[in-house]
Amino acid sequence: MKDELRYKYKIKRKYFQHSRREVADGAISDNVVALFGDKNTFLIYYSFGSEADTKKLIDRLISLGKRVFLPRVEGKNMVAAEYVADGLKKSALGVCEPRGQAYEGQIDVIICPLLAVNSRGYRLGYGGGYYDRYLKNSTAVKAGIGYDFQLTDEFEEDGWDEPLDILITERGIYRFGN
Repeated sequence: MKDELRYKYKIKRKYFQHSRREVADGAISDNVVALFGDKNTFLIYYSFGSEADTKKLIDRLISLGKRVFLPRVEGKNMVAAEYVADGLKKSALGVCEPRGQAYEGQIDVIICPLLAVNSRGYRLGYGGGYYDRYLKNSTAVKAGIGYDFQLTDEFEEDGWDEPLDILITERGIYRFGN
């Protein structure tokens, strides 16, 4: 069931009209900055493919004096390392990851990728469980960013899934009771 939904939402996202996507990405970025302007440290995925774009958001947060970290997979786990523009490498999964030292300090906001999210705040990810394992022990605000069409109740969460606190889309902010 989840594999079929992953495929469905990858296709929906892939065919989201380019001109609308650019406007949506700008609105998502505006919503993130408006909501989290008082926060200082962010763990943000580095977008690829048809994911909601984070590259301009990362630059914007840095220009506002925020510290930005990117995730890096190490074995079955994920760590955060500080973003340095020329310090990225492609992982075996094709994702750009930071080369730097793993960061052990406080993260204020974690911004997660998603294929879909349900009304209880559980995200449908790519199936590796890296974010769920990372989120489980974090006290940071757990936010997902995506497009409004990715909010759905087509799936139930599993026992190991970790919920988001907030979903930020081009149309606004959805808060979950977690």
